[in-house]
Amino acid sequence: MKTKLSILCILISFSSFLQAQDKEAFKREIYIKGKDSLNYRILYPENFSAEKKYPLLLFLHGAGERGSDNEKQLVHGSKLFLDAQNRQKNPAVVIFPQCPKDDYWAKVGVDRSENGNTFDFDYSGDPNKSLGLVMNLLDSMLKKDFVEQERVYVMGLSMGGMGTFEILYRKPKTFAAAVPICGGGDPATVKKYAKKVDLWVFHGAKDDVVPPSYSKEMVAALKAKKANVKFTVFPNANHNSWDPAFAEPGLLDWLFSQSKK
Repeated sequence: MKTKLSILCILISFSSFLQAQDKEAFKREIYIKGKDSLNYRILYPENFSAEKKYPLLLFLHGAGERGSDNEKQLVHGSKLFLDAQNRQKNPAVVIFPQCPKDDYWAKVGVDRSENGNTFDFDYSGDPNKSLGLVMNLLDSMLKKDFVEQERVYVMGLSMGGMGTFEILYRKPKTFAAAVPICGGGDPATVKKYAKKVDLWVFHGAKDDVVPPSYSKEMVAALKAKKANVKFTVFPNANHNSWDPAFAEPGLLDWLFSQSKK
């Protein structure tokens, strides 16, 4: 019995080691602008060549992955883009920035109570520092010759889903498609990008952290403005609707097939 347990522990440790090694394919970088800096990880396509052009995808993590280690932001989503078949089928440059612990991707007031969380979005003025740095980083990447300008995408979960909606508002001419997962935003702002960006929105029907009503309101507003938007609600999912979203057949094929209008 002890031998079997030892072998099992070794296999688990080896599997964890391989996963950690895989994530190191995301290169550690720091974007610096003036006195401010932003940690991020970047994954280049296999056999990357600066002489070729590739789509660019920006991934915004959730609140639980905030920090300064330049690592936690890879907890959710990185596996999807490290998958060998996905990398071969849809070669792309993928960026995972990390939001500091004391900041938030979206400009939103959060009221947490026993009756549930409520979110008050206010996009007036400048974005939060971290989203502003993400936008600056994105602008710097868009100057690279190897980035295909017509195929730039953004995806985010929870806090990152909220950041996804906000960055679409702030950069309405940049993205071809977006995937906000269990997020929300200001429905009044969708007119700036509704006819320019294709969206696939995901949420869990049982979400008690970010109620699904926030995604429903955004989708309704987008449809009212004639947006090309898909909406998938997972009936048995709570806040973690990202795992079923990542497992959605055809997600990346749909995403990478979109081009800027």
